[in-house]
Amino acid sequence: MFSPVPLIRTAVTCGALGALLTGSLLAAPARAEPGAPRTGFETSQGARWTTQAEEADFLAAVDRASARVAVDTIGTTAQGRPLNLVRIGAPGAPADPARAARGNSLLLICSQHGDEPSGREACLTTVRDLAYAKDRKTRRFLERTNVLVVPTANPDGRAADTRGNSDGTDINRDHIALTTAEARAMTRVIRDWRPDTVYDLHEYGATVPYYMKDLLALWPRNLNTATPVHHEARALADRYVRPHAEDAGYSTGVYGIWTDPETGEPVKQVAGDGQERILRNTAGVKNTIGQLVETRVDPLTDAEKADPAVNNKRRVGSQLAALDGAFDFVRDRRPRIEAATTAARLSGYADRGPVYLGGADNDPAEAGEVLQDPPCGYRLSAAQYADVRDELGLHGIRTKAIRGAERDVLVPLRQPLRALVPLLLDGGAAYHLTAGQRMNTC
Repeated sequence: MFSPVPLIRTAVTCGALGALLTGSLLAAPARAEPGAPRTGFETSQGARWTTQAEEADFLAAVDRASARVAVDTIGTTAQGRPLNLVRIGAPGAPADPARAARGNSLLLICSQHGDEPSGREACLTTVRDLAYAKDRKTRRFLERTNVLVVPTANPDGRAADTRGNSDGTDINRDHIALTTAEARAMTRVIRDWRPDTVYDLHEYGATVPYYMKDLLALWPRNLNTATPVHHEARALADRYVRPHAEDAGYSTGVYGIWTDPETGEPVKQVAGDGQERILRNTAGVKNTIGQLVETRVDPLTDAEKADPAVNNKRRVGSQLAALDGAFDFVRDRRPRIEAATTAARLSGYADRGPVYLGGADNDPAEAGEVLQDPPCGYRLSAAQYADVRDELGLHGIRTKAIRGAERDVLVPLRQPLRALVPLLLDGGAAYHLTAGQRMNTC
């Protein structure tokens, strides 16, 4: 069986990633081109995860070796660890966010939860393989697509092997309030680069027999996601991520839904709601195609139970197979993707339609959760604005001064991030930053 990531592996690998044993693909680490750097995970044959020092050396080596790659430090954690952004493009790494925003950009966010390391390993080898690939297919892809990677979104949590960061905060519940350095850094990247697709790599623990697929995927369920963006996100999950994983020998499902093992019918929803503070939903509200991918942590076979390295390889292998789907999605549907995200951003200027303060695409909003006729904007006092100014700026929300009002500001809905404004400033929103005054005349 060939590598499950043909777009980004064929030019730099020498053969199979693994073998199909007892129904589960046991993927070996990608075999890099001679002289190319290797991760700690690869050199240990999956026995351990790549350390922070090894990651730093690995990224520095790739950066030096390839003009396609550049590595930036976009923030620092509470414990002083760097947050890195890797920029990949051809013939050289994209350098100007404003210019790149007019093209197509794919952003990979890897291991927001520190105890879910397989996505990080998949991202690191993907960076290397994109940098060293010599085939025309990959070069052409990178000429038309900016690939952005945050290889370790939670360095402190990764070092401690904890879900949260060093303060215990779940970063994937902080994409509205922006209380953490990690979420602020990612938000700044989304604001500046305006990626068309945000792909978020995670892991989960199974609940036998209802919730135990090798890999699960989910799109933005938040009801403020524009219909064309929602459509493309569903297509990414159902027509690319899951089928590519299944072609590589993995079972797949929808994240957050228990299913009957006999009938395959949904039994219970246990997660995956429309909370705007979760990255895939924040992405949808920000007119970007969001995608959550979760691979199963639990050992599946006697071989995996006997040897953690075998389990680790399968976890990373399933992430790589799903990533193959994400790259094919961008390659195959680039015009549709760009049309969907562009239309969603422009629709904010029309300032029409309801805004939803609750609900999800599988859970209708209650009457009190719908602003059928939203205000034209929210007035913030000088004190309120001082408290939330940085967060509004990081999100990319536009404000304007109010004539005759000392330091009070108006935050209008007529802007690309129209639906985000009430979620940040309406007192009825679950995670609002402050309760602004609804204005019917702007």
